[in-house]
Amino acid sequence: MTDARKTLKQLNLIRIIAIADLILLLPLLANLVGIIDNEAMVSIIGPIHGAGFLALVFLCVRGVAEERWGWWFPAIVVVTLGPIGSLYGEHRIRRDLEARAA
Repeated sequence: MTDARKTLKQLNLIRIIAIADLILLLPLLANLVGIIDNEAMVSIIGPIHGAGFLALVFLCVRGVAEERWGWWFPAIVVVTLGPIGSLYGEHRIRRDLEARAA
């Protein structure tokens, strides 16, 4: 498998986890601002979102260790609390790979 294909495979995994994590983050934010008032939901969804966040950080740091991208990617994931930064970084790297291939 070529290096670009390995990078795309890792980016696909990041995208899937980021989308799932974003779906979990939305009701947590709705609860935070008072749109939803359900503490039981938070106690279930919160740890799942936390696991997704840790998985995203791990995958982004692993990409740095494999020299696929720079430290900016895991940094933006941490600053944005996961899915938004992951989707931005994934899109940016995918766009750069496509530009190099063209």
